[in-house]
Formats: sequence, structure tokens, C-alpha cells
Amino acid sequence: MPHVSRSVSFPALSRDVADALASGGAVVALESTILAHGLPAPQNRAAADELEAEVRAHGAVPATVAVLDGVPRVGLSAAELDRVCGGDLDKLSVRDLGVAVGLGRDGATTVAATAALAAAAGVPVFATGGLGGVHRGARDTWDVSADLAALARTGVLVVCSGVKSILDVAATLEVLETESVPVLGYGTDAFPGFYRRDSGHAVPWRVDSPAEAAAVWRAHRELSPGVGAVLAQPIPVDDELDAALHDRLLGEGLALLAERGITGKDVTPALLEHFHAGSEGASLRTNLALVRANAGLAARVAVALAGG
Repeated sequence: MPHVSRSVSFPALSRDVADALASGGAVVALESTILAHGLPAPQNRAAADELEAEVRAHGAVPATVAVLDGVPRVGLSAAELDRVCGGDLDKLSVRDLGVAVGLGRDGATTVAATAALAAAAGVPVFATGGLGGVHRGARDTWDVSADLAALARTGVLVVCSGVKSILDVAATLEVLETESVPVLGYGTDAFPGFYRRDSGHAVPWRVDSPAEAAAVWRAHRELSPGVGAVLAQPIPVDDELDAALHDRLLGEGLALLAERGITGKDVTPALLEHFHAGSEGASLRTNLALVRANAGLAARVAVALAGG
């Protein structure tokens, strides 16, 4: 029988995060779904420490986000990170937050849920791996990630490596344009494709330094309060997945989905697992490299924001 929470602070802040926000310091939100559902153990727990260390190395305070014992938390202790990486957590998007809180559940937050809780806490910058988007075949299935709608109504700058190539990239960019969410390429004119540096689509705008990204975000949130933005950074050159391997795994993965009838929220985990197995771990190393790079960039942007 799950514990039912009676009173909840929205959200609960760790001491480090609360102190940094109170003093006007730089804070970077980090999602927990990648730890609970995206990476295998024990790599997930090591990754949690690596990502937080990367944020700290660039002068900001990390705030990993999750729901534990029905309490939304922004900033986790080592013991709480152990729980997140230990398995058996629900996967929570924005629509699931109230349910998890009301039922006193433990849950890892997606991009959408992390952005919502970060904004509620006053954390303006959030680092992740890849943004969710429009799935292939969405004209028939209506399968569109809640990440896109969340960005349209959540004032957070999301630092990512674009969207996964398993998605309909063109349609995803079109939805972001329709929702008036600006997309910035960091040091690139091409929209990144997660494992690959170039998805084959252009970015509308380019910035080349944390100071430029901070200036754009500062102006955007004044002119369009409550609307998020995307800062898309390509994976480092040396960590990019081989093109031929990527294309082969993508083709096989899409065929596997059709064969097994996998749809909805099960699509991304199934394809990521296929990439991991088929690449003999190369895709996992790529995933970790890009998330780590995004955490570092987000920290530099957060420091620039705090200093401005």
C-alpha cells in the first residue's frame, strides 16, 4: 500500500540549491530520467556524480530533480541519488507529477517535468541529453513528446544536443516554431542530431559564447515571460557516433519497433537499448559524453546569467 502524502512543499530545495538561489548564484537543473531509465547500473550512479561535478567545475551548483516519497525535490543528496539510480522509480512527465505527489510515490522526472519543477524553484537553466519531439508517423499516432508543449509554457533555457535521430526532426522544429520557442545553435549553424553533430536541418539562430547565450535568454524571458528556449550544442567531435553504424542501427531499430508493435512512451527506451546493444556500448559512451558537455555549457551560461 503506497504512502499517501498529506502536505508537500513545492518543490523542496537542497541546502546548496537554496543558498545559491538566495545569494543570486548560478544553479543548473539536471533531469533524473536519464539516471533511472536511460543508463544501466552501475554506470548511472557514476554518471550522476560526473554530471554534478561538471556543473560544479564551471562555477555553478547542480540541482538534480526527482520526486521522492511524494515530494518534488530540486537538488539531491548522495543517498537520494542512490535511490534514483537504484531502480523501481516511475517515469514522470508533467501530467504525472500531481499523481506521484498525491500517492507518495518515487519518480524520475523527464525533460518536461524537470523543466516545470526547475521553473517553480526559480532555476532558469537546465541541462539534458536530447529533447523529446515529434515521433515518426505522428500524423497517424499523434505521438508528440510533452517536452515541446512544456517548453512553450515554462520559462527555462534547456541546453541539449538537439533531438534523437529516431524522431521526426523537421516536424519537431516546426512545432517549436509554432509554439514560439527560440532554438539557438551553440557554435553551429546545424541543428544537432544527438548521436550525430548534424541532423540535416539548420538552426534559426546561432550563438558562440556563454555570454551571448545568456544575453539572448535574458532578453527572451523579458519579452516572452513563461516561454522556454533551446540551446542546442553538438556532441564533441571525438565522441560522435560513426555515421554508418548510426544509420544501420537506426534502420534496424525502426524495423524492430514495427515488428513488435512498440508505440508511445516505450519507443525511445526500446530504440536506445537497441543502439546500446548493437553498438557494443559505443552509443552509451556517446550519450554520456554529450550530456556531460551540455552540463558544462549550462553551468557557464548560468554563471554568465548570475553575473549579468
